[in-house]
Amino acid sequence: ASCQSKVAFIDGDKGELLYRGYPIEQLAESCNFLEVAYLLKNGELPNQTQKTTFEQTIKKHTMVHEQMVRFFQGFRRDAHPMAVMVGVVGALAAFYHDVTDFADPADRDVSFVRLVAKLPTIVAMTYKYNMGQPFMYPRNDLDYTANFMHMMFGTPCEEYKPNPVLSRALDIIFTLHADHEQ
Repeated sequence: ASCQSKVAFIDGDKGELLYRGYPIEQLAESCNFLEVAYLLKNGELPNQTQKTTFEQTIKKHTMVHEQMVRFFQGFRRDAHPMAVMVGVVGALAAFYHDVTDFADPADRDVSFVRLVAKLPTIVAMTYKYNMGQPFMYPRNDLDYTANFMHMMFGTPCEEYKPNPVLSRALDIIFTLHADHEQ
């Protein structure tokens, strides 16, 4: 279900931490990260249809181009993970150069979806590379945060089942850090 009916818009800041007029505490309690990402991008919370469509769109774009895997091999094994991640994120423009006109709202929308969808995959690949473990591909049957946990902590040797309590806690952390300007 959408969180739209569970949170109250506040007109005016009374010292509260707000995301587009909604108290962060209410969003963290009632919404998932992707609903908050939708809010930050569009200025309003998604209704149920918008939420479902947005989540499905994100799921369809979680894979990265297979040649990006080779990018990781160009970094030293002991390179700082943040430096590796920044380098790979920067390389997205070389692999997905079809939408680079940020004056065009449609190009911005596609770039937003790609970044939100691919960043967990890139972060997980960065972690796995640092650990010397094989990369785990995204799974479209999992929600955003559970999929991230699968890619981070799963191995090809056995099935990884994300703990729902830890997954929700991580989703709240994503929500609390969603607005970088805060």
